[in-house]
Amino acid sequence: MRTDRLLSLVALLRLRGRMTASQIAEELAVSERTVMRDIDSLSVSGIPVYAERGRNGGFALLPGFRADLSTLSIDEATALLAGAGRLAPTEFASAMRKIAVALPERQREQAALAAQRILISPKGYLGEATPMSVLGPIQEGVLAGRRLALIYRRFDGEPKPRTLDPIGLIAADSAWYLVANSQGSQRIFRVSRCSDVTVLAEPADRPDAVDLDAIWTESRRSFRAQFEFLDVVVEADDQARIALAQMAKVRSSAPADNGGIRLVVEFSDRRHAANVLWRLAEAVRVIEPIDVRDEIIRRVRAMSARYESVP
Repeated sequence: MRTDRLLSLVALLRLRGRMTASQIAEELAVSERTVMRDIDSLSVSGIPVYAERGRNGGFALLPGFRADLSTLSIDEATALLAGAGRLAPTEFASAMRKIAVALPERQREQAALAAQRILISPKGYLGEATPMSVLGPIQEGVLAGRRLALIYRRFDGEPKPRTLDPIGLIAADSAWYLVANSQGSQRIFRVSRCSDVTVLAEPADRPDAVDLDAIWTESRRSFRAQFEFLDVVVEADDQARIALAQMAKVRSSAPADNGGIRLVVEFSDRRHAANVLWRLAEAVRVIEPIDVRDEIIRRVRAMSARYESVP
């Protein structure tokens, strides 16, 4: 782990130039004291790191220092070659730094443009696993700038053929999303709903530069504005936890006093919460909010009264 951190530190200095200890610490998620120890270790091992003091000082590498792709770890190389949608953002960032360092100066700009087309974001929508069988050709179309022909399953389940001009890919909350132009307008498509993907020979009609972070931020804002997004605290057993994770987003879990599991589950609104929890009423106990718990109680009593009236 420390060896990988040292290599990442070298990559940062090669790409960014002079950086302060606090900047390096923030980037690598370590303390400034750890950074200072790592700088000493690099100097002892022969890496040409030097310090510049003063108001604009920091640490830097001597000009001309180069790294190579042999610094890639097995996990990083495998994740990049497989295009895995579940790779950790820290692994992705570390691998990208090392690859960028190894590139000749004239190719680095091309790599930066390609990197614009993929965004790794920890913030998603409601959470959804994405099958990787169609991701390969979609990535190819995005990076090569070529049109895609595919079948897209709409929200109502109806499959429909589409020809898209791919703009970029976003990995968020364990799912992949394709940003593309469709019939003259920009849209976001879930990769999990795509099938029969073909990369066409025609070039994609898209802008030369793109800000995926801005696109994703606005998309999430618009999406979330449609819902209340309600956190509900429940107690459940492990089987109910698995069932809940398939119908909503489990934000956290901890042992409950009664031997079960206390969960915080995010629902799109109160109706969504009541409908899901009602289906699991025998295995789940709602703690809060009170109005959701009262709605479950109301439904239980109504069901009981209906059966009590049966002769």
